[in-house]
Amino acid sequence: MPYTPIVATLGYVLSADRTQVLLIHRNARSDDQHLGKYNGLGGKMDPGEDVVACMRREIREEADIECTHMSLRGTISWPGFGKHGEDWLGFVFLIERFSGTPLTSNAEGSLEWIDVARILELPLWDGDRHFLPLVFDADPRAFHGVMPYRDGRMVSWDYSRI
Repeated sequence: MPYTPIVATLGYVLSADRTQVLLIHRNARSDDQHLGKYNGLGGKMDPGEDVVACMRREIREEADIECTHMSLRGTISWPGFGKHGEDWLGFVFLIERFSGTPLTSNAEGSLEWIDVARILELPLWDGDRHFLPLVFDADPRAFHGVMPYRDGRMVSWDYSRI
């Protein structure tokens, strides 16, 4: 059976001094699969859009800022992650510079500046604890991982760097 994932972006916006990251606290909709969790910003890619354009659009829509410098930190295949078991393929970016002032909330929840050193203390998807250290580490190589989910829970995690 061919792999036909939903393609999406996930971005982590850094403060100018690189000590904080802008996260969304998904606390606005009771029907949200992510309710109560913290996450980066992002979403599904539109037809005719490349992943960079998607990341810029999603950051603009969710935080009302413009990305001026970002780097691809990795890719993650999430088989079975979707609400109904759909497969997802995510492109994970670090937004190192931006213009504008971020919103404090949007339709999905509150936007909060969090110390990078504290991220793993927050309520996150189980799998985020595995890949987030790779997003913020000093290794310049991108990571490429696979993280299957079953019934809303991470099953395993494996990655490589090139």
